[in-house]
Amino acid sequence: MRYRVGTRGSKLALAQTKRVIEKLKSAFPEDEFDVVIIKTTGDMDQKSRLDQIGSKGIFVKEIEEELLEEKIHLAVHSMKDMPDTTADGLIFAKAWKREDPRDVLILREAVSVDDLPKGAVIGTGSKRRKYQLLKIRPDLNIVGIRGNVDTRIRKMQEEEMDGIVLAAAGINRLGREQEITCYLEPDQMIPAPAQGTLALEVKADNIQLIRKLNRLSDQETDICVKAERQFLKQIGGSCHLPVGAYCKIQDEKLILRAMFGTEDGKKLAYTKVESTVLNKIEDSSQIDEICRQIAREAVEKIQIQLSHEE
Repeated sequence: MRYRVGTRGSKLALAQTKRVIEKLKSAFPEDEFDVVIIKTTGDMDQKSRLDQIGSKGIFVKEIEEELLEEKIHLAVHSMKDMPDTTADGLIFAKAWKREDPRDVLILREAVSVDDLPKGAVIGTGSKRRKYQLLKIRPDLNIVGIRGNVDTRIRKMQEEEMDGIVLAAAGINRLGREQEITCYLEPDQMIPAPAQGTLALEVKADNIQLIRKLNRLSDQETDICVKAERQFLKQIGGSCHLPVGAYCKIQDEKLILRAMFGTEDGKKLAYTKVESTVLNKIEDSSQIDEICRQIAREAVEKIQIQLSHEE
């Protein structure tokens, strides 16, 4: 079978797609894969802030249209860029093993957050990153920045910013991890829901391809991503609001850290919740329900915190 694989045209998107194709070719050598580059709304407008030009769908709408029209068979996205629900007629394959989910700092001179001078200028286009950084260092001057990894690093140098915040996964996939100054652990900065995970999207009726993709999935990643995206869906998060969720499996339980705040960042709420023991559960529908339950508990705790601050 010959498959057409759709992706954005950035270096990172192409690197991610190349990795997916390499794994598929290794597992299914009888198949062939062609890369199809698709320009999205988010790619065409590089100047406006993300919250000015639409929702998370700005990076996926055109690609999903190509899937629905069967011009491509598979789309490769970063899951953190995906809306909380798929378009009608489309489905995600089970998640493959996750890359490093943490955020990182690339700094020009300092060696850590604490080492930054008072009033240091840090670039990020994410309200989640901005307000969590300000929680650590309220004196920082956070400025907006957009573009791919190369563009952001170049802007940091040209505009003499003190640093920028990026996702570790993207840096690693580009082979540029040596440029990372320091990692921000989830207890310092909760990542975006599903950060570090690829979204493999296909038409819901393409059963043969879905089965192939699912054979390469990672159960732990898939469960954790479900919980994080359930939180995103239930809290009603968007690019207008700071929202983070990070789940891991420890001692046979799901542990979900989550944060949510107002658009201006004046109110931020954090929580950490645990699920029931997983090892006795065999039915996948029960796992889905546990993910919904733990997300619901996190949402309720955050809503209570925010209501008390009013």
